[in-house]
Amino acid sequence: MSKIKADFLVHNAGQLVTVAGYSQLPKRGAELADIGLVENGVLAAQDGIIVAVGPAAQVQEQVELTGDATVIDAGGRVVLPGLVDPHTHVVFAGSREHELEMKIAGMGYLEILAQGGGILDTVRATRAAGREELVAAGRKYLDQMLAQGTTTAEVKSGYGLTTEDEVKMLAAVRELHNSHPVDLVPTFLGAHAIPIEYKANPNAFVRLVIEEMLPAVAREGLAEFCDVFCEQGVFTVEQSRQILLAARRLGMQPKLHADEIVSLGGAELAVELGAVSADHLMAVSAEGIRQLAESVTVAVILPATTFCLMGKQYAPARSMIEQGVAVALASDFNPGSSPVNSMQIVMGLACRQLKMMPAEVVSAVTINSAHALGRAARVGSLEVGKQADLVIFDALDYRYLMYRFGTNLALTVIKSGKVV
Repeated sequence: MSKIKADFLVHNAGQLVTVAGYSQLPKRGAELADIGLVENGVLAAQDGIIVAVGPAAQVQEQVELTGDATVIDAGGRVVLPGLVDPHTHVVFAGSREHELEMKIAGMGYLEILAQGGGILDTVRATRAAGREELVAAGRKYLDQMLAQGTTTAEVKSGYGLTTEDEVKMLAAVRELHNSHPVDLVPTFLGAHAIPIEYKANPNAFVRLVIEEMLPAVAREGLAEFCDVFCEQGVFTVEQSRQILLAARRLGMQPKLHADEIVSLGGAELAVELGAVSADHLMAVSAEGIRQLAESVTVAVILPATTFCLMGKQYAPARSMIEQGVAVALASDFNPGSSPVNSMQIVMGLACRQLKMMPAEVVSAVTINSAHALGRAARVGSLEVGKQADLVIFDALDYRYLMYRFGTNLALTVIKSGKVV
C-alpha cells in the first residue's frame, strides 16, 4: 500500500491533545472531558492540511516525508490544536486605562457608559482614526495573540456607530484577515451602544442600523455574523430581535451579547432566533440555561471580563455544563471591560473562577469555540482533513497550562503547517 505524502511533521509529542470526534456537533456535559489525548503522538500534514495523526508507530507506518519536509521535535511536550477565540473586539483606536481608577472606586460598567464613557469613549477615538491606523493597531494585537497560541479569532465592529465608520472597521478586519496569519471571522456589531447623538431617540438609531448599516455591510460582504448588545440601558429584547431578524434576512447569522449584567432574557432570545452563540451570560436565568441546553446555540463565557470589571458574579459554567449546555470560552479582548488578549489567561481563570476542569477548558477553547464561529469543520481539533493549526507548549502535562497561570507557555505556533 502506498504511503501518504507529507511535507510537515511534528513528532515526539509527550501529549498530543487531538480533541477529535466532535466536528459535527459541539461537546456537552461529560463529553467536554474527552480530549483525545495521545501519548508519544505524531502529526503529519501536506499543503497545510492534516493527513495523519496518532501514536508514533501508526503514523510513521502511514507517512512518507517529501524531500523538503519540515520536521519538528516536540521534545516530549504538550501539543494542542491552535486556540480559537470566538469573541473579540480587536479593531479599535485609543485606550481606556483611566477607567481603572473609576472601577477601583466602585463605578459600574453601565454607570460609566451612561456618563458617555466606556464604549462611547472608544467610539470617539475610532471615528477619528483612519483605516490604516486601525489596521496597524489590530496587527499589533493579533501578533500578541498569535504568540500566545491563538490561530483563529472572531472580530466585531461596534466602535463606529455610523454606517461609514462601521464599514471602515469591517474593512480593516478584512484587510487583517488577508494579511495576518490569524484567521479572522467578521461580525457586525453596529448595535453595540446608543451613540450620543441618538440618546434621546434610540429607536431612530435602531432604524438606522436596520435600514442603512446592515444593507451597506451586506452589499460589501463584510460580515458573516450580526451581534447586538442586549442589555439594560442599551438595546431591549425587542430592539435586538428586530435587528437580528433584519440581519438574518440579509444572510448574516445571529449572535448576541446576552444577560451580561442584568437578566433580560437574552439567552432565551438567542435560542428563539437560532443564534450561533449567546455570549457573556453572567446574569443568565435558570430558564435561559434550560433553553440553551436544548438548543444549538453555544454559550460563550468570558471570565476575563468579569475579572477586569472586578465583578463577583461569574457566568454559572458548572450549572450550564451539568445541564448539557454547549460551553465555549473567549477573551472578549477590548479596550475597556477586558484588555486581555491571552487565551491562556482565560484558561487559568476558567479553572479558578468558573470551576471548570482542565480538560473541559481545553475543549472549550478549541472545538467548542470553533463551533461558536461555524468553523468546526476546519479548525478546533487535530484530525485528518483539518487545517494544520497547532501549538507546542512548554509543558509536559496539559494541566500545567492552567496551573502555571499568567505565563505565556506557547513555544512554537504552527498555522496551516507553517511555523509562524
